Amino acid sequence: MRVHAIVDSLDGARRALAAGATVIQLRAKVPTDQLIERGRGFRDLGALFVVNDDVEAALALRADGVHLGQSDPGADVARREGLLLGRSASTFDEAVAADADYLGVGPIWPTPSKDDAGDPLGLEELARICRAVAVPVIAIGGVDATNAAACVAAGAAGVAVIRAATDPELARAVDRALRARRE
Repeated sequence: MRVHAIVDSLDGARRALAAGATVIQLRAKVPTDQLIERGRGFRDLGALFVVNDDVEAALALRADGVHLGQSDPGADVARREGLLLGRSASTFDEAVAADADYLGVGPIWPTPSKDDAGDPLGLEELARICRAVAVPVIAIGGVDATNAAACVAAGAAGVAVIRAATDPELARAVDRALRARRE
């Protein structure tokens, strides 16, 4: 899960994979039937495929998983159907209480895509969350090639990005930081 690219189109997914993404998350604020239509072809890309906020679409698209916010319904269905379950957490308490296979934690830094998530957590709080939970933590919010390594150094298993999804330097920075952490 080192580079989790959040995209809204098949073309965007292909560009993110070419840049080194390892997980593709389809995120589009549209009705389920439109999300399913938009998601056709993602299953064939060969990457871990996650659908944002919509368990019904994830099942219809044969996705590997679904990513749900704290108040999104469907976790019970995702578990029952064997989907990988990602949850968002923007506080320490949310992170440690979440029933999830992985956590998207943030925002780490200010970002326009997470302006409703509250104050940025910063690296110290990211590290505290990483130490406290048993599941992989994916840092999100303001992450790019210049600061992704700091997220990994804080304990994150990887990073989630929207704007930086097609920057090949991002994947290289994460890979270098993961190698350094193993050494």
